[in-house]
Amino acid sequence: MKQNLLDFDAAGLTAWFAGMGEKPFRAKQVLRWLHQFGEDDFEQMSDVARSLRGCLAELAEVRVPQVLRDATAADGTRKWLLDVGNGNAVECVFIPEENRGTLCISTQAGCALDCAFCSTGKQGFNRNLMTGEVIGQLWRAKKALGDFRGAGGGAADRRTAETDLSADRIISNVVLMGMGEPLANFENVVTALHLMLDDNAYGLSRRRVTVSTSGILPAMDRLRDECPVSLAVSLHAPNDALRDRLVPINRKYPLAELMAACRRYLEKSPRDFITFEYVLLDGVNDSEEHARELIRLVRDVPCKFNLIPFNPFPASGFKRSPALRVRRFAEILMQARIITTTRKTRGEDIDAACGQLAGQVRDRTQRREKRTITIAEAAS
Repeated sequence: MKQNLLDFDAAGLTAWFAGMGEKPFRAKQVLRWLHQFGEDDFEQMSDVARSLRGCLAELAEVRVPQVLRDATAADGTRKWLLDVGNGNAVECVFIPEENRGTLCISTQAGCALDCAFCSTGKQGFNRNLMTGEVIGQLWRAKKALGDFRGAGGGAADRRTAETDLSADRIISNVVLMGMGEPLANFENVVTALHLMLDDNAYGLSRRRVTVSTSGILPAMDRLRDECPVSLAVSLHAPNDALRDRLVPINRKYPLAELMAACRRYLEKSPRDFITFEYVLLDGVNDSEEHARELIRLVRDVPCKFNLIPFNPFPASGFKRSPALRVRRFAEILMQARIITTTRKTRGEDIDAACGQLAGQVRDRTQRREKRTITIAEAAS
């Protein structure tokens, strides 16, 4: 199989070219064509030596996940279902807002953490995504939204990209909050992060790239040291007993240790706060006392809360908290001077809950495989 160039950050591509006897500047040229202009045809990379273009055509390719479904909701939310092989699909969602456009991308096919309220976790875990499959979601979304610089990547477009990477950008923020636990796929995710931050690639600010984690503490410390970006922690409970039930990784890394890791992360974070994500489940974690417990829990961690109304899925066993209770929960946190937002429910008409659409595809694939085996057995 040919080498997928999307699997390389700048250091990796430079090393790969060095093995071909090429100078380091060639890696920078190709990196710009791939990630600033979205070019996947080596012959169109006009400032790359013709001989090198020929070698690239023989040895390499630009391989991005193929689109299985592309749906746009009434509110403008756009969701892509992407094929990552062997009956597995991942989701990528673009959320347009007045002052920014946020792309939510996936890092694993399925998830091994099995959080009680998560549709993706109920599908089980298949594999980590490669770097090219992670960054390929951003590449694919920019292509679909017309967010790459200049169709032909001419000299004027290159000058514009080099001097103002943020001008007229449709995707201004990236959050690794889709399917999977990003820090359980550390190496591939960090390589993708390097590309997102690289001025010769996507040129995003560290403040505008957010990694969400359920709390894998050693990997949180590694991220702080190797590639600190904004951090969101999936909290969902104010005490260990409840979090053990909802977020099983808590049994290994309990809340006191998690809070300490958050404080350590802030030493190098591009933001001066941690975002805590909190899915509100009716009658489970949404009482006034739960809110007061949270205040006590995070008293030494500069933070903000993002409250998330639960997106029901079949056989979840949970219900969405009533709107009045959500508002009261937020009020208690804000009275303690904790910045609190409630996530808007977006794109419900296109299976907004993370993992729902991919789960449907996986279920259909498994049913087809089961039918094939049954037919084969019957014929034998």
